[in-house]
Amino acid sequence: MLLLGIDLGTSSIKVSIVDAATSNVLASATFPETETPIRARHPGWAEQDPGDWWENVQQAILKAHATGKYDPAEIAAIGISYQMHGLVVVDRAHRVLRDSIIWCDSRAVPYGESAFERIGEARSLEHLLNSPGNFTAAKLAWVKDQEPAIYAKIGKVMLPGDYIAMRFTGDVTTSISALSEGIFWDFVTDGLSEDVFSYFGFDRGMIPPVKPLFSTHGLVRAEVAAALRLRPGIPVTYKAGDQPNNALSLNVMEPGEVAATAGTSGVIYGVSDQLTYDPGSRVNSFAHVNYTPADRRIGVLLCINGTGIMNRWIRDLIGGHDYAALNEAAAAIEPGSAGLKVLPFGNGAERIFGNRIIGAQLLDIDLNIHGRPHVYRAGQEGIAFAFRYGLEIMRENGMSPSVIRAGKANMFLSPVFREAFVNATGVPVELYNSDGSVGAALGAGLGAGIFSDRKAAFSGLKPLEWIVPSKMAEYGELYLEWKDRLEKFLGQGEKEELSKILY
Repeated sequence: MLLLGIDLGTSSIKVSIVDAATSNVLASATFPETETPIRARHPGWAEQDPGDWWENVQQAILKAHATGKYDPAEIAAIGISYQMHGLVVVDRAHRVLRDSIIWCDSRAVPYGESAFERIGEARSLEHLLNSPGNFTAAKLAWVKDQEPAIYAKIGKVMLPGDYIAMRFTGDVTTSISALSEGIFWDFVTDGLSEDVFSYFGFDRGMIPPVKPLFSTHGLVRAEVAAALRLRPGIPVTYKAGDQPNNALSLNVMEPGEVAATAGTSGVIYGVSDQLTYDPGSRVNSFAHVNYTPADRRIGVLLCINGTGIMNRWIRDLIGGHDYAALNEAAAAIEPGSAGLKVLPFGNGAERIFGNRIIGAQLLDIDLNIHGRPHVYRAGQEGIAFAFRYGLEIMRENGMSPSVIRAGKANMFLSPVFREAFVNATGVPVELYNSDGSVGAALGAGLGAGIFSDRKAAFSGLKPLEWIVPSKMAEYGELYLEWKDRLEKFLGQGEKEELSKILY
């Protein structure tokens, strides 16, 4: 019996086929070969076409089939992981009405800030665990205000994973976890938020039926099954945002356990059994995949928008190398990059700075010293220091990890980044051969009841590598220098904003 896991990322789609009996990955495939573009028609905007996602999902599945390593007819269930906080709107015939406004789009910040003020900061934090900020509900408010003709046609509002499941099955469903990440859920009443729906004037009928996350969300339609060489009628039994799903893939499910990712964006994600929130909404709290009203599990999420995308920008603009060559060149430079510093915050509004857009910066450049390898290393160190900066906020909120689990992928493939990460944060890292598509497959097995329990699902999960801090004093000093330049830069930005108001 096989499980199909799909990871709908910002850059590409990855699928994995997992043998339920052994939890072994039989085949994986990624599509497209080049990174999917983000459409930015205005500064701070970020959109993608949901139709492109579906086409890429299909091509990735067929590419995996082409390996010949399994029989597609043996796939028994499908799980989906997806980029969080995106807005997909369809009409009553399930036709997409506009491109998806994705997670790193910043246009809705004023709508979320207005809601935070009008609903009341204390009430928002107590009931929503967050400011409405720049999340899905605020993006829907932007559409309602700026594109009323489109808003009037909306039949259902979905997160990206809900859309992919709909294309498989024809059914539209959602979950508490999805609604919480969209800031539609009230954790005090454990229902749709009366505050959010009343303030924005949303119709509750736009919200799909709420189902348990681990459950049947529809059956694959015959025509889809024929096109993808699947058995018709197999169920989609799991849908989760990429960060809760990454935590699941690493068996991070109980209070105190912590996971990290460093792909396009960077995340540290810890689990709590309390309805915890940050007073400044610098880190966010959502329902974890195993949340129920009777057994609350809250995912506390630190997100840094500009991590892997910063590394990619450096590679594309000045690198001329693949990532392996870039990492090798960076490793030849001593820690500290001879004083060069990178602030990797160039991918939209950053929550850790109160949803401000501050842009990415290369600071303290010495034209007589610094070359490409210094920029490579400074970029990776800057990303690691951004994680440390965010972890300090998480520690203020009671999340103090003794170990962090991560998949050996993306930035964690770089020895320079790994060294900087563990020594800047002071937290050991366990690396695993796991990723979002594998987590989605295991989630599908749990949702379909193929695994008897979580222990059975994660029986094959073993750490590949254990990385411990060995240069904390050195990196601690480098971090403080980096933080000082960051805070001076942030302070200069505040002065500039004040001067605009005064003069």
